[in-house]
Amino acid sequence: MGKILIIGAGGVGSVVAHKCAQLPEVFDKIMLASRTISKCEHIKKDILERTGREILTAMVDADDTPSLVSLIREFHPDLVVNVALPYQDLKIMDACLEAGVNYLDTANYEPKDVAHFEYSWQWAYKEKFRSKGIIAVLGCGFDPGVSNVFSAYAQKHLFDEINYIDILDCNAGSHGHPFATNFNPEINIREVTQPARYWEQGRWVETPAILDPKCVHFTFDYPVAGPKESYLLYHEELESLAKNIKGLKRIRFWMTFSENYLTHLRILKNIGMTRIDEVDYEGKKIVPLKFLKSLLPDPASLGTNYTGKTVIGNVITGMKSGKQKSVYLYNVCDHAESFREVGAQAISYTTGVPAMIGAMMVIKGIWKEAGVFNMEQLDPDAFMEALNKYGLPWENITFTGKLPDS
Repeated sequence: MGKILIIGAGGVGSVVAHKCAQLPEVFDKIMLASRTISKCEHIKKDILERTGREILTAMVDADDTPSLVSLIREFHPDLVVNVALPYQDLKIMDACLEAGVNYLDTANYEPKDVAHFEYSWQWAYKEKFRSKGIIAVLGCGFDPGVSNVFSAYAQKHLFDEINYIDILDCNAGSHGHPFATNFNPEINIREVTQPARYWEQGRWVETPAILDPKCVHFTFDYPVAGPKESYLLYHEELESLAKNIKGLKRIRFWMTFSENYLTHLRILKNIGMTRIDEVDYEGKKIVPLKFLKSLLPDPASLGTNYTGKTVIGNVITGMKSGKQKSVYLYNVCDHAESFREVGAQAISYTTGVPAMIGAMMVIKGIWKEAGVFNMEQLDPDAFMEALNKYGLPWENITFTGKLPDS
């Protein structure tokens, strides 16, 4: 049995807490901590009603490393799961190092004042974690996360050499709001308004952002969801997979966006509401994007009336026994079913379940290496088996469709 400290009480944190509570044989004690204790208490009450289990809650500021260290030392968990904001990753990693506790997150670090994210800041912690004899697992959601594990599984079992990976993320659901983001609006909007890029033949190729009329997109026929317009987007797992998958010639990431979403976002960007710098407002300094976030629906609240499904997976092409082959590894997740099980929509579910499984891998000692690791660097087999068992079953089919050339 293990003790787990979950930091962050948003939609994903709620899913992680619910899924861990379903497995008392693995997670003996669970603490959920956030700056907003009322969110923790709400989740605690829901877990008790659904599972009969009591979890612990605490108030902590994830920007305050000494407070984090105090909480970690008081609770003494085997693992800290960070599902707070990406701006806080390094603070939480510092706390785990000082307290000598394993670490896991779902998104890589980015500075608060710059819309830029990369793994270099967290990779720099590799020797520190190794010398402490503890593990830091980076990007243990779906994408990044499961998309990395799909790639590692394909490399281990399905191919002699992988040459091309296309990660395709489709949300074919409807939440009933005129405009909303499926995860933290700050992170979501910062991510999708940046120029896109992909990796090919050892270099990064930049293309226009999805709001630009010259952006790269195509129609992909998703299982269950059908044909959806899919836009080229930069996503963090490209950085680590380009480094760790041997023989790779190209890797890209695609995501579906409705015309309604794009139209709203274009207008918001044009009038300055997506800015992350401070502006003067009635004698005070405010950040427009933070103000916009306060007006939009909380992603954790979207599940109530959400219908439809998500379809996320990898199309992988490479060589096996001297012949070229292509496979499509993917998962289909239903928004309404996710809500019935844990009270969350499928975007939170598909991130929270892999975080719970990754936590299980660490607690059980299946992943016990010391250092800092992206998901594809760890053995995929037990994780892939657990996906089928704990709510995210995957399919592996031969891919016969067509993807855009470079």
